[in-house]
Amino acid sequence: MTNFDYENSIERWRADRIARLTAEEGWLNIIGRWELEPGTVRLGSADDNDIVLSVGPDHVGTLAQDEDGGVTFTPASGGEPIRLALDKKKPPRFSVDRLLLEVTTLNGRNALRVRDKESPARRSFPGIEHFPVVPDWRIVAEWSPLAEPITMTVDTIVGIPTDVTITHKAAFTHDGVRYELLPTHGTAEAPQFVLRDLTSRSETYPASRFLFGEDIGKDTIVLDFNKAINPPCAFTDFAVCPLPPPENVLPFRVEAGELKFKG
Repeated sequence: MTNFDYENSIERWRADRIARLTAEEGWLNIIGRWELEPGTVRLGSADDNDIVLSVGPDHVGTLAQDEDGGVTFTPASGGEPIRLALDKKKPPRFSVDRLLLEVTTLNGRNALRVRDKESPARRSFPGIEHFPVVPDWRIVAEWSPLAEPITMTVDTIVGIPTDVTITHKAAFTHDGVRYELLPTHGTAEAPQFVLRDLTSRSETYPASRFLFGEDIGKDTIVLDFNKAINPPCAFTDFAVCPLPPPENVLPFRVEAGELKFKG
């Protein structure tokens, strides 16, 4: 692939990234997050609700959480109750009027997160600035399994520690020094690395950036730092983003990928 073709592929990737951010299920239109406790709460925009929303119908319905953590939604319109299939990797979502609701699970605790599908933030998004595309920041790294999977506790930007299981590591050399990165999140097909580097002091989001591994082979993985992105917490106060483990705090500048969001 020529540099021209590569730069065009990055431009297409960036356009797709913006499309995902500004979609109905993106990160720009979240209007609130509320942790759930056992019991029943009413939600809607009227003041007599337990969870008062800034937009939407006066009465959306109720959420009932049982002692085992199961959650049931009953619409105010009188429809049948919906028992939600909770999944921490793919939270259940359902729509009511202009609202998109989902119940997330973190460390065994559930929370309701609500999006406004008609939010003007989706239409007025100013975009994201980037470092110039540098093909050399597309690195084919070593990809190797750990001798034994390890469980690690990682902190989050809101101070909620979470336990993750790590099975592999990626290793590459920069300026003659070998570095090993741990994928603390993501999937087997797209391992997620939570990173911080010296640009975090000024140019990039201070807490972290995310990078997803690509083109996984038998013993290699592509780390394309031109695709290092801002975490959801850069766009909303209602996301719970992981922080990098010590291994993923790089002592050099990664002048590639997304710059700090200024919106």
